[in-house]
This record gives sequence, structure tokens and C-alpha cells, in this order.
Amino acid sequence: MYDSSSFGYSSKIRLNFKLVGFGYIILISFPSVWSLRLYDVDSSKLRMEAPGKASLLDCCFENERVCLSAASDGSIYRYDLDSGNKASVGIHDDVATCVEYSPTTCQIISAGWDRKINFWDARSTQSHGCLNSLASEVESVSLSGFSLMVAAGSSVDIYDLRSFKKSVHTKGVKVKCVRPIFNPKGFIVGSVDGRVLLEYICRSSSDEGYAFRCHPKSKDGRRHLVTVNDIAFNPSIIGSFVTGDNDGYVTLWDARGRKRMFEMPRYPKSVVSLSYSHDGLLLAVASSYAYQEANEIEEPPQIFIHEMGNCYLTSPSSGASKYK
Repeated sequence: MYDSSSFGYSSKIRLNFKLVGFGYIILISFPSVWSLRLYDVDSSKLRMEAPGKASLLDCCFENERVCLSAASDGSIYRYDLDSGNKASVGIHDDVATCVEYSPTTCQIISAGWDRKINFWDARSTQSHGCLNSLASEVESVSLSGFSLMVAAGSSVDIYDLRSFKKSVHTKGVKVKCVRPIFNPKGFIVGSVDGRVLLEYICRSSSDEGYAFRCHPKSKDGRRHLVTVNDIAFNPSIIGSFVTGDNDGYVTLWDARGRKRMFEMPRYPKSVVSLSYSHDGLLLAVASSYAYQEANEIEEPPQIFIHEMGNCYLTSPSSGASKYK
């Protein structure tokens, strides 16, 4: 577990795992302290810190030596993880909320509150143009091959990066996060009213989309609405994914069986970000206050690293996780 008062505060912490050699590294953007940090997971040591000039709202790896960030001043930066040096890629007209790297097209893709999606050639950082016809500010972006999934308002727009042909999937509720489903092909979203919705794009598939509430029980006769802040699929187990919500819970689900598998012990604050290692053996969880409750106490965020074993996949009543 990583816990430090210097981590700062934010509900927009972003976690990313990477395997380098025989060890794991984790990339974390901390908005309030305006810095990007790289940690060695095995030793829990800080390997690199790159200060910024604005709050960093998102980050991702381009490869094991290069990463990217999106900031509240609209800037998109690229970092050399060996030296800590950074270079500007481009800038948005408003807050930049999301950044992704597409290994399929070798492009850097970013989006934000200016309702634009910008594209840059990762090799030259030359602009490849932008899409500026979005109806709302972008909350979340994900990639799956040539498919770019964009959550804006109550809809998920899916773009084909070869032709930029767009399909719109309206959800009827504000979407908080969108993530790809690989087998069968589709996407999953978490909403502000506590629902998770799965939709399969491949029409030939026998799988049908469905929706459920993470907390179906009511409180005081009313349904308890808890925002689903993030979703992460286990890369080594088809159909296994976790959700993290504002009540501080991480829940493991079986997409194929349509059932809850396990609920981890409640975290100190809202769960704002989740990330699996490439082999699914480790799960990183960021717990922080989420600026959505008037009585929330501002405390330093915590990053938990869990070792994921078979106990999480076989029984909903199995034991608790291990902390690194």
C-alpha cells in the first residue's frame, strides 16, 4: 500500500501498470500536486517524478520508456521515463481529460472539455487533425484495435480509426467511464446512477447486452445511487471484471455468468481508479475522496496493490486480499 500526504487530493487519479523486465511499474497522475509519478511495485520505491504546471487528469504508457499525460490547462505532454524529461505534444482549447496511445495506428489520442478529439502521429508528434462535432464534454476514452470509444454525456460514440465512421450508443444516463470488451467485441460503461451496462457490437454473437445496479438494495425506502467511477477487465480471464464506486467498494463480476463473484473490504474513501497488471495477477486500486459529498473529509489518497488469486474467482465468500 502506498500512503503519503504528499500525494495530494483528487477523484481523477489515474493508474497504469506496465511490465518492465522481470518487475512491475505503476504510473500514477496526481492532479492536486501537479505531478506524474512512476513507482517500482516490488520495492514500493519512487523511480521518477515529473512536476507539471497544471493538474494532471490522465496518463498512459506509450511503451516501457515513454508515457503521456493530459492536464487541466489543456496540455498534452510526453515523458521520457529514464530521464524524467518531458516535451509538449499539443494543447486543447479547454481542460484535457483523457489521453490514450494507439499501438494499432501509432497515434496519440486526447479529448477534453472543448468537445474535441485530437490525433497526433506518435513518431513525429505532428497533428493528424481533430474531431470537433461532439455534443458534450468528454468524460472517458478507451481503445480496442481500430475502435475508439468516447463517453460524452449520456452516450458512447464509437469511431473507426481507419475511416472515422461513427456509431452512437445512447444510454439515457450520464456515463462516467467506458471500457472495451474483447471477447465477444463490445463495451461496458459505468454510470453516475450506479448502473453498469454491457453492450456487444458483434451482431452475429449469441451474447446479448444487459444492465445491472452494483448496489440494488435501497436505503430508507429509496434506491441508493452510487457512481461507478471505474471498471477494469482482468486480461487473463475472459469475462472477469471489477467495478469501483463512490461508496469505496471494489466488486468482482462474472460477465458471462451475470453474477457478483466477490466484494472486497470497503476502502477508506471512494474508489476512483482501477488497473490490472498485464497478467491479471495484480490489481491496483486508488482510494480518494470524490468531491461529491458535502461531509467528505479531505485526506491523502491511498494506492493499494492486491495480489489476485483463485479465491477471487471461485467463491463470493472467499478470504480477503493481500496488500503489497
